[in-house]
Amino acid sequence: MVDIFWWVIFPYVTLSIMIVGCLYRYMYRQKTWTAPSTEFLEKKWLRIGSPLFHYGILLAIIGHAMGLIIPLSFYQAIGVSDDIYHFGAVYGGGLAGLMVISGAIILLIRKATIDKVRIHATFADFFSVIAIIIVAGIGTYMTIIYNTTVEHYEYRTTIGPWFRSIFAFQPNYQLMSDVPLLFKVHVIASFGLFASIPFTHLVHIYSAPLHYLVRSPQQYRSRVGYSTKNKS
Repeated sequence: MVDIFWWVIFPYVTLSIMIVGCLYRYMYRQKTWTAPSTEFLEKKWLRIGSPLFHYGILLAIIGHAMGLIIPLSFYQAIGVSDDIYHFGAVYGGGLAGLMVISGAIILLIRKATIDKVRIHATFADFFSVIAIIIVAGIGTYMTIIYNTTVEHYEYRTTIGPWFRSIFAFQPNYQLMSDVPLLFKVHVIASFGLFASIPFTHLVHIYSAPLHYLVRSPQQYRSRVGYSTKNKS
């Protein structure tokens, strides 16, 4: 019964909250969908933390898609050995995790210590960053430490098929029975994070703002100076 709750009921409940919550917010609170820029409040740490965080998240999403969505049989069919895959997972996934954690910590410190930023931050802002640090921290530990000092756990034969079975509406919860505890905690925390998305600025991830990664920095001008220049 415990396995059914965590690996069948809980994922569907959290995903339902995420989907319904996002639809409601888009339909009735669309003006709150975006993450407002705070660059005009502080630039130095934002220019360091934001790229680290966002590029890291992008790499992490790609890495998770490669491990959870693409089946093991595909890698075997194209001749990618387990050693090659795990090498890329440890170094590529480890780098992505460290980028996410470093960027998120910088952004968290910025929100907590810089008065101009802190007074505009909400509980949801702090919650989302801390939750990401926890989820990414567990994942990075599994990738860099667990996989290199304990064992190369082959999640592509357990977590991956279970994850895909959730979206096929045929949840094979038995696959999660023998998964190491740390991996289970990471999965549960991740689904909990999904459920919180509609209530935080993380919701803007579904707008696929990939152009933010290459756009020019926003420019802010003094209203007083701009008015004076126009009058002259």
